[in-house]
Amino acid sequence: MLFLSQRVASLALPMTIEMTKKSRALQEAGHDIISLSLGEPDFDTPNFAKAAGILGIEENYSHYMPVPGYPDLRQAICIKFERDNGLTYQPDEIMVSTGAKQSIANLMMALVNPGDEVIVPAPYWVSYADLAEFVGGTVVSPKAGIEQNFKITPAQLAAAISPKTKLLIFSSPNNPSGAMYSHEELEALAVILRHHPQIWVISDEIYEYIQYGTKHVSLASLAGMRDRTATVNGLSKGFAMTGWRLGYMGAPLALAKACEKIQSQVTSGASSIAQRAAIAAMLAGPSAVQYMVDAFTSRRQLLADGLNAADKLIIKVPEGAFYLFVDASAYLSPKHPTALDLCMLLLEGGVASVPGEAFGLDGYIRFSYAASEEDLKKAAERIVRTLNGLNSAL
Repeated sequence: MLFLSQRVASLALPMTIEMTKKSRALQEAGHDIISLSLGEPDFDTPNFAKAAGILGIEENYSHYMPVPGYPDLRQAICIKFERDNGLTYQPDEIMVSTGAKQSIANLMMALVNPGDEVIVPAPYWVSYADLAEFVGGTVVSPKAGIEQNFKITPAQLAAAISPKTKLLIFSSPNNPSGAMYSHEELEALAVILRHHPQIWVISDEIYEYIQYGTKHVSLASLAGMRDRTATVNGLSKGFAMTGWRLGYMGAPLALAKACEKIQSQVTSGASSIAQRAAIAAMLAGPSAVQYMVDAFTSRRQLLADGLNAADKLIIKVPEGAFYLFVDASAYLSPKHPTALDLCMLLLEGGVASVPGEAFGLDGYIRFSYAASEEDLKKAAERIVRTLNGLNSAL
């Protein structure tokens, strides 16, 4: 007898986590696997953030905290939004959560009714579509492949909108592709959205600090967009603080309060110690972690150069984040009809990756370059050897 709810029975584990589990199991069994599957910086948390967390312990921040976050952290986040994004928020418009993922889940529950349509441009981060469906929404997914630099056009957005559309969610810099929308590209999308005032937007900017010369722009900073946009961010990517589980958002007051209500029933406030470390991170800003971006810059080119030796792989060097999302469709065949099949072959060849199906685009593979240069060189050699060997057998 099935005792689980239909809601949870229909929910799958994110494929990024599934692939990481497979690679770890092989590693534990003694296989030499280089994992390029998980989206986690390989740096340790900066010392200034660790020191702030330690100080929080010593100052006995060990009691229940306000659900939306400590007032001084929310004020620090307001400073960050003004400094980095040109966005003015009041502290009561800030909501601190246990990771940016919880912020997104809170927003989905607060905004989407069963039957509402949620526009999720592909490629998308693995949890967007699943969370939208989990709360009863219907996903509409316009696709933008490598020929469009993984960015949808205003015409695609307009075509995806219907009377049932409630929400648009996207990330810039994008996971998995690293693509970034320019000011002009965002403004072109905003022109469409202004004709549909019922549509809310979640702008996921978790990779904001990891960009390679293209200026990051927040959609909420454009005319008329602030009061219908929730801007989500966190510490995991830019500050290498994945395990601290600290995310946040800025949103119009009524939406922030709705998310506070939801979170108060689920987890209450985020970790008190992580919040003390987060204050230091917010006030330090992007210059304090530029050394990570510098390392990612060289790794990005190293992996791209290495993969260029694959006969039929199409590569677009990304503008942000720390992934290569490569077009491997030329390697598909009746024997290996999906990118997942290719990823399983690569795993046999000693490299863990994530297939494009996880992100809404089959035929693509995501490789993370949040790894040492030595591992990236070895991984590229293994990938090229596997794919070229497959190609020669076609």
